[in-house]
Amino acid sequence: MLATLQIQDISLAFGDRDILDGVSFTLDHTSRSALVGANGSGKSTLMKILAHQMSADTFTATTSRDLRVSYLPQGDIVFGGATLYHETERAWDRFLPLIAEQHRLEDDLQSEASEAKILRLGEIHEQLVEERYHDRRQITEGVLFGLGFVRDDLDRICNTFSGGWQMRIALAKILIEQPQIMLLDEPTNYLDIEARFWLKNYLKVYEGGLMLVSHDQRFLDETVGEVYELFEGKLTRYSGNYSAYLSQRQAQIAALEAEARSQALLFEKNEQFIERFRYKASKSRQVQSRIKMLDKIEQVKIPAHLRELSFSFAPAPPSGRDVVVIEHLDKRYGALSVYEDFSLWVNRGERLAITGRNGVGKSTLLRLIAGEDSDYSGTIRLGSKVSIGYFSQETGSTLNEGNSVLDEASEAASTSDQARVRSLLGSFLFEGDDVFKGVGVLSGGEKSRLALLKILLKPVNLLILDEPTNHLDINAKQMLLKALSAWNGTIIFVSHDADFIESLASKILYLNEGEKPLLYEGGYSDFVARLEEKEALSPTLLRASVAAPAERTRSYKEAKERKNRIAILRREEESRLALHQRLGQKTEAVEAEMALPENYSDGERIVALITEKERLDAEMSEVEQEWLQLVDEREALEAEARDA
Repeated sequence: MLATLQIQDISLAFGDRDILDGVSFTLDHTSRSALVGANGSGKSTLMKILAHQMSADTFTATTSRDLRVSYLPQGDIVFGGATLYHETERAWDRFLPLIAEQHRLEDDLQSEASEAKILRLGEIHEQLVEERYHDRRQITEGVLFGLGFVRDDLDRICNTFSGGWQMRIALAKILIEQPQIMLLDEPTNYLDIEARFWLKNYLKVYEGGLMLVSHDQRFLDETVGEVYELFEGKLTRYSGNYSAYLSQRQAQIAALEAEARSQALLFEKNEQFIERFRYKASKSRQVQSRIKMLDKIEQVKIPAHLRELSFSFAPAPPSGRDVVVIEHLDKRYGALSVYEDFSLWVNRGERLAITGRNGVGKSTLLRLIAGEDSDYSGTIRLGSKVSIGYFSQETGSTLNEGNSVLDEASEAASTSDQARVRSLLGSFLFEGDDVFKGVGVLSGGEKSRLALLKILLKPVNLLILDEPTNHLDINAKQMLLKALSAWNGTIIFVSHDADFIESLASKILYLNEGEKPLLYEGGYSDFVARLEEKEALSPTLLRASVAAPAERTRSYKEAKERKNRIAILRREEESRLALHQRLGQKTEAVEAEMALPENYSDGERIVALITEKERLDAEMSEVEQEWLQLVDEREALEAEARDA
């Protein structure tokens, strides 16, 4: 039986707004689903309801027996005083009742033999072997190392890790738990590019079900086979990966936009009529009729996450050909050497992507180039007339919290940009009344988006960007990518988004701890091939931790069914043998009667006895053939059991 989660009629309203309106769908252990929609559309809310971490106004769910569902939220997970290894090993706690039962059976069998208990003990042993419980350390470490932890981290106390690493711990536990269905809300948010590649490879071979929210389009394209779009409280399914979904939606959006334009023209004409004749008595009936007509028209709405966003830079002021020159750089933090005798040249117009695992010095290099850190030896020199726009993950803290969002952006905009500040804020996901919010009440992500917009509004010729897409949805990310691609300045950026790097970078600087930095001169495919090789799953881990939970459950059930079938076959064999013996006895009795003189001299009687003997012989032959077939099937199943 499939591991299935069937959802019917989830509804949830906040005030007069329907967040979820009659949402129904089904996930099983083969599902590969993306959940998409605009920010605030209810994606995380839906996942929380599915994970029973939030209630709904109505919610009906039908699940298969013993279904295990695991949920990864976007954030706000903090683990306590256990070590990293012991915390993640708790993902195996589902086996503790089985281990306790095993110990009880072992104790009981020391004092009293019981065939039923011996059989049950064998079943437990087979299940633990099948699900690799005894290999749990190897599996746990394999997942942790794949997500970027190192061996020295295993004995670190969990609460000493930063928030991003706390989320990696939570993700590791879910992968180790191996549920039939995983609900992952932005699992790539805190992952560097190596961990993203590793997770992508894991999910591609993992056979459990998956529902995924992510703003990484490449990641979605390579891991999902269907897309659920949440818009205005309704859920719509599209087959194919994210790119296929976009392709299907383009024609629909074009039709909606055409309808919206026609509708806007209709509203404009009727509103002009209403305004013109509002106070003219002879036209009052027509005015009221048109007012009622407009009130009844349901306005066409374009999904916010699919609206065409636009943003453009002012041309970059001219600069010298050599924009950044680094020679023999040495940078240390105490005993830790981050850069040693490192040299790099960045020329005008180049787009240099810097990537690598977290903690290898990517952000440090950006701070050094931007002049935010002067504690180094060697040379870092900017070229002639180079002006810098620098965005870091801390830039949001430099905003004036007394300003509104609109005021903060307006202060950074040039005179020519003032008229379009509202639309630019919309491109960075500040819409409607959001622009009047105080900066002080914004979330960390909202502050980062506003800080990024402010930097992009300034006329510079060198942009230094540290994870600029972290808090952007896919549509806003594409808007930023188009603007940066069309800009004529120089860009040095850190990113873990493969699609963003491939589309923008002309060179890639790859940093790996303990190794010399590698500069890929435009060879993204070579860079990806190296990463794929580096982050490939080991065959041992593949067998141990990626084998599908549903497949393992199926294998265990098959083993149990095989054992039951063997027992049935043995009973049927015995039944056939007993029947064969009874038929043999009847045949002997008929043969004895045939030997009697009074019978073989009676023509009619002897014909009847011969007919009965032939019938018994045929039935015995049939029973014997059935018995041989049963023996063959049993022996084949026993051979399978020995080989399993």
